[in-house]
This record gives sequence, structure tokens and C-alpha cells, in this order.
Amino acid sequence: MLKNVGLLDDSDTLERSMAAVAAAISDFSRVKILCALMDGRAWTATELSVVADITSSTTSAHLSRLVSGNLITCLSQGRHRYYRLAGKDIAELLEKMMSISWHRISPVKTRIPSLLRIARTCYDHLAGEVAVEIYDFMVSEGWFNVDGISITLEGRKQFQQLGIVFDPKTRRKECCACLDWSERRFHLGGYAGAAFLIHCEQKGWLTRTQGFREVNITSDGKRAFKKLFNVGV
Repeated sequence: MLKNVGLLDDSDTLERSMAAVAAAISDFSRVKILCALMDGRAWTATELSVVADITSSTTSAHLSRLVSGNLITCLSQGRHRYYRLAGKDIAELLEKMMSISWHRISPVKTRIPSLLRIARTCYDHLAGEVAVEIYDFMVSEGWFNVDGISITLEGRKQFQQLGIVFDPKTRRKECCACLDWSERRFHLGGYAGAAFLIHCEQKGWLTRTQGFREVNITSDGKRAFKKLFNVGV
């Protein structure tokens, strides 16, 4: 009988872990902190207290809860401590929660800010209308295999022509279709998505503002996206 009880306890491990994650996310202030960290950068506790509109002591308690829940990590650099999402899987979880939550909000009561909908970051890759249209173009041109998690020879050739070379030693998924919470369609995620965002920044096609997920498409970027992907901005 005791042996069976032990087995039952072991079988509850996954459920208890899921409940712990849900509990860590359940607070409104912690949700605001996590959403702020979706820009992919590391933030100080002071910056997060401002965005969450809570006191420093309360912020410290919330950050400790999120760190212990393995949702965020703390980085020490000199006398400063920075916080960021624990990884891409956490960002994907939050993005899916945004998609589900937005579906339940009446469009009459609220609207997605236009700049946020046009282009924004989804952790370390590009999201929004522009990203979805670029991904649609890549798919139609055969850049990815049917499963959407690997790049074709044609796609690799096209990425190389853009100036994007993939690291063969990376352990990250090469590419994936990431569901865009505002568009309800897919944009490019994975290693390719992150590399593409970095490339766009380096080329001056877009700019990012510290502390915000909105992405500004430059005039050069508008011309490049139209020429390369037939995407108008």
C-alpha cells in the first residue's frame, strides 16, 4: 500500500510543477514585469518597479518569486543586477497566453496600439504585421520545409544572399513558425528569426527603443522589405 502511495506521489510531479508555474504568473504585477521583459533585454529592479508601478520592496519580492519559479534569471554585473526571461520557451509561453487572452477581450472595449501591431519584438525575433507578411513570403518562396522547422537549400541560399550565415554549432531549433498573438498567423521564430532581427538592426532597416517592444521601420527598411519580400509598410 505504501509503495502505491509513493507511485501516486511521483505521478503528481508534473501537475504540481504546472501549478507552481501558474501560481508564479498569477499576480498582475508579475505579469506586467514578464511582459516588459518580452523585449528580450535585461532590466534592473528599479526599471521594472517603474513599469509595474509598484514599490521597490514589492518589486524585489515579485522578482524573487519569478526567479525561484525559473521564469526569469538574475545577472550580476559589477554593483548592478539585471533581470531577463529565463529563455525562449518562457517567451513562447507568454506569447501564447497573450494570444489566448486577446481572443477573450471585446474589440469594442480595447484595441491593440497601432505601432505595436505593425512591428514589435517577440523576445529575440520580429513580430507583428510586417513579420507575418515577411514569413508568408518566405514560405511561398520555399525557404522552409513542409514541417516548418528546417530550412531548404533554397532558403539557405536566400539567407546567405541577405548576409545571414547560420552557426552550425547552435543547439537551438533552426527555425519555427511562431504564432503571432495580434495577427493570429505565424511569424519566423527560432535561430533564423533571431538572426534575421539582428541582421535588420545591423542594416539599419529598423530601430528599437530601450524598454519598449515596438519596432520602428526606417525608410531604408521600408524600401528593403518592399524589394526583398514584397511587403509594404
